[in-house]
This record gives sequence, structure tokens and C-alpha cells, in this order.
Amino acid sequence: MGGMALDRAARLQAALDRDGATCVWCGRAFTALIRPTTEHVVPRVKGGPSWPENEVAACRRCNSDRGHRGPVEWLEECRRRGWTPDGARIARSLEDMVAAIARAGGQRRARPYLDAQLRRLRRQDAAQGLAYRSSRGVA
Repeated sequence: MGGMALDRAARLQAALDRDGATCVWCGRAFTALIRPTTEHVVPRVKGGPSWPENEVAACRRCNSDRGHRGPVEWLEECRRRGWTPDGARIARSLEDMVAAIARAGGQRRARPYLDAQLRRLRRQDAAQGLAYRSSRGVA
């Protein structure tokens, strides 16, 4: 967030540079046939902005199949399908969104949605016997 606004292609490139060239949901590497798209972790219809903290790279199949489902619900579905989603990348994106909103303000619709998604992610990790760890080292 902050700084000069980037166009969609530049934001997608920034996500690829930050996260690597794999789909956040299924783990497939991007190729000439598997093209990356900009995926909003917090869907736009839930108040998610087009900020770098809310955008990750996903293949077109995953972006389309997810629709407006929440990130934690879709993470669970990806695992059910036998894919290897990057849960840590999703957690980091959610946490970065909380921090960006704290800095910039606004995003009233996204705040309760973010809180609910982070709580659900923590519960899911606890149920699977995983220790939830934020990217800031706080449990």
C-alpha cells in the first residue's frame, strides 16, 4: 500500500516478484499454458481493496473456481482436492492487510471479514495440530 498506484499488470508482477511464480491455491508453477492472474485474498465484494497486501498470484482455474468464497474456505477446498495451497502466504496476506488498514484507515467492510478469516484460520490450524504462527512471530 502507499506510494504511487500501480496498474493491474504491475501489481501482478509485484505479487510474482514477492511470492514466486506459483499459484497460491494449487501450487502449480506458472508457464505459457498456466498463466497467472491477480487474486484478491479478501474478495472485492467483501470490501477487499486492490492493494498489494491483498493481492496474490493465482492460476486462472483457481481464481475462477474460487469465485467469492472466503480464503479459508477455499484453502480447505483446495486441500480436499489434493492440491498444495500455500497457507502461509494466505496468512501473511491477511495479516499484512490488517497492518495496512491500521496504517491507512478506511476499509470498514473488510475489517470484520479479516478478523473472522484470521480466527477461522487459527482454529483450522489448531484442529489439524498445527501451531498457528503469524509472520510476526506471534501465536
